Amino acid sequence: MGRQINFSYIYAMKDYMVVGLGLAGIAFCEMLERKGRSYMVIDAAGPKASEVAGGIYNPVVLKRINKAWKAENQLPMAASFYDGLERKLGLSLHHRTTVFRRFVSAEEQKLWLAASETPALNPYLLPQVLPNKNPALRAPFGFGEVRGSGRVDTRALLNGYADYLDANGLLIRDRMEFSRLKLGEGYVSYGGLKAARIVFATGSGLLQNPYFNYLPLQGNKGEYLEILSPALKAQQIIKAAIFLIPVGGDRYLAGATYDWKDKDPDPTRTAANYLLEKLEDLLLCPYEVSGQVAGIRPTVPDRRPLVGQHPAIKYMYVLNGLGSRGVMLAPYVAERLYMAIEGGEPLDPDMDVSRYKGRYISGQRPGGHNG
Repeated sequence: MGRQINFSYIYAMKDYMVVGLGLAGIAFCEMLERKGRSYMVIDAAGPKASEVAGGIYNPVVLKRINKAWKAENQLPMAASFYDGLERKLGLSLHHRTTVFRRFVSAEEQKLWLAASETPALNPYLLPQVLPNKNPALRAPFGFGEVRGSGRVDTRALLNGYADYLDANGLLIRDRMEFSRLKLGEGYVSYGGLKAARIVFATGSGLLQNPYFNYLPLQGNKGEYLEILSPALKAQQIIKAAIFLIPVGGDRYLAGATYDWKDKDPDPTRTAANYLLEKLEDLLLCPYEVSGQVAGIRPTVPDRRPLVGQHPAIKYMYVLNGLGSRGVMLAPYVAERLYMAIEGGEPLDPDMDVSRYKGRYISGQRPGGHNG
């Protein structure tokens, strides 16, 4: 016999309708639960960028050895957030580990040591060069260590949280048809569901959203190889030309690629060949490829999230554009959006979608809206 659903609860007026259940959507739902607000989630089953992500969070942009945007605010919040989700869902999700950044020259070593002495990076960079002690890795110039980093099993998180919502009658599995979304005086409705506010957290799906498609979201395709290598024995996340991420049981993720043109979510041979080339440069041990995954990241030209209120519809909001740093960003931007809505706190101009209001006014979007 199937689970009994309380339809009177589902169709009672809610405080929030949340559309999308990736990392951003989950983080916002957690804020709503913490504050005692009622909500329902609408989310279509299917692959998401969050589900195929490497799940790494770290406070440093390793290519340029810069501190990530607002890392000092996001890092402690993210660690606490995913610890709490582990307890709530009864799943192993959060794996604290360090990131080893491979050096390819003595000059890179010097740049690392100099950066580690700056106030912005000193809390995160170990101020020394670590010799390579793993014979399975090619790293004659050693490594730099990033502290405070880790990995979240995003696939387990998304599946576990969907199960939690479903068990509590809070999830409607549906791909939103915007023709069915109705805007009333002080409320929004979809089918029989009504809410005082709606928040779109749909990742790259925002490109098909007629209310927010004026925003300059860019789909950026990323692909990973899944490999098996009993001889590798790497405990840390290794950053070379690509990331090598241990995920347990002698299994690793190797990636990712960045493709701004290909919007097809299926894996490609071109990406596989690129990743294999980078693995050959890094590994000195046997391995076998056991799989390949791909997803479309929601990225923004200025590399800042898209958060805030619709220019004309005051109870409609967006929470998007987290790009490749979604694991660390999601709890922070979800809290900022909630405090902007409920507490009247201004959003950081760097993330506030009002920075693109000119595009809305000038009509730089492919569709309109029914409001």
